[in-house]
Amino acid sequence: MNNTAREKDKEQYVLEMLNISKEFPGVKALSGVTLKVRPGTVHSLMGENGAGKSTLMKCLFGIYHMDEGEIYLSGQKVQFVNSKQALDNGVSMVHQELNQVRQRSIIDNIWLGRYPEKGGFINEKKMYEDTKKIFEELDINVDPRQKVGSLSVSQAQMVEIAKAVSYDSKVLVMDEPTSSLTEKEVAHLFKIIEKLKKKNVGIIYISHKMEEILKISDDVTIMRDGQWVATKKASELTTDLIINMMVGRDLSNRFPEKVNKPQQVILEVKNLSAETKPRVDNVSFELRAGEILGVAGLVGAKRTELLETLFGMVKMTSGKIVLHGKEIVNSNPSVAMKNGFALVTEERRITGIFDRLSISFNSVIANVGKYVNKFGILSDKNIEKDTQWVIDSMRVKTPSQKTAIGSLSGGNQQKVIIGRWLLTKPEILMLDEPTRGIDVGAKYEIYQLMNNLAAEGKGIIMVSSEMPELLGVTDRIMVMSNGKLAGIVDTKTTTQEEIMRLQARFL
Repeated sequence: MNNTAREKDKEQYVLEMLNISKEFPGVKALSGVTLKVRPGTVHSLMGENGAGKSTLMKCLFGIYHMDEGEIYLSGQKVQFVNSKQALDNGVSMVHQELNQVRQRSIIDNIWLGRYPEKGGFINEKKMYEDTKKIFEELDINVDPRQKVGSLSVSQAQMVEIAKAVSYDSKVLVMDEPTSSLTEKEVAHLFKIIEKLKKKNVGIIYISHKMEEILKISDDVTIMRDGQWVATKKASELTTDLIINMMVGRDLSNRFPEKVNKPQQVILEVKNLSAETKPRVDNVSFELRAGEILGVAGLVGAKRTELLETLFGMVKMTSGKIVLHGKEIVNSNPSVAMKNGFALVTEERRITGIFDRLSISFNSVIANVGKYVNKFGILSDKNIEKDTQWVIDSMRVKTPSQKTAIGSLSGGNQQKVIIGRWLLTKPEILMLDEPTRGIDVGAKYEIYQLMNNLAAEGKGIIMVSSEMPELLGVTDRIMVMSNGKLAGIVDTKTTTQEEIMRLQARFL
């Protein structure tokens, strides 16, 4: 870029991210992405899950070190090494998952780590007055002395926005800010956004909600597969145009040939509702032996909660679960396992593996009662035999059975977890984001494994946020929207556009 053009961009943009690239082992997460945000505007960032939006923002905040590219803030070149440095320079973010100290007051949460002092003591009066002033500016009607834990989701989110404003932000990133808000709360948020625009704040707005994007955006940047696709004025766009730019990719050779053939119905779920907020609401579907049933939906669609309800982790408030024509009640995971259900959870590191323990331990832990003999002693021989079955049948790459699972790649960890559940001999295998965070080669092996299991007659339910994955692996796709069933489509005849429209049906 020549000097004249560079000077012009200094005046026009509050933030410029130029040719940003980031690579992880086996994955090119970002490739030459450019994002330019004008002051006093809302610049929406759109793309499917996995398009690279979060990675780009983490590069901005110094959470990730970018491999290539440059970042300019108000014309000055910057490269933050951590989020504190970003905040101190007027770049802040309201995360989708609020990271607050719920047992402390609103004031403490806003000023944590930077308490104003007077005479060597914390100046609580100034904190209160400054907080009240920000609240009045943003029309937030909450007592700053309240504990954050007593607030509603929307109030807690407003506190995070107030915290961002307290840094005198030049750039504010909002990640799925309306995913848990009512219509009235969304309207209030949009009023706050308008006030921030008048203060010349540049807002990066991440959302899947098309109507919302078109309503509040000035500019829209669309990403796909870690690459920049287009930046357009919101006034030039339509929902169909956005969808067409977000999708449109070649699925050939990314998925194994399907060999399974769905047979008779083995599972019927009738009018299922559960205690979630918002709740899983009146969901009905069938699953056939030998079928891979996908579950699609945006953030907040309650896909995970649906699986957890079927597995007895979340209390079912109404409805029926019928297995082979007989009604069952999965009152807890132990009962669900006895009834032939298995669940591979979404958060592998948190709820899937025992990080520092061996592959052997991680392989047999869900079925440990099987290895106890009549004297109450574990049979090392049988444990070793089954662990080796997991390693061989799942094609786990490991030096030995005693290797700590945490030292394996994500794909190999996932294969151990799937093998663990197969040792329980389930009829219904539920997989929540089974390929999240693993490389392309490992993904293919997981797909092949699912395909083979379905061919053996297993019924598989798979939650995924990756549209190509759903279209490449499943037989049918159940689409969730805000806790409700929006529709069930045949994978062979559906389109990404149809699924996207169903995802937004009850928003």
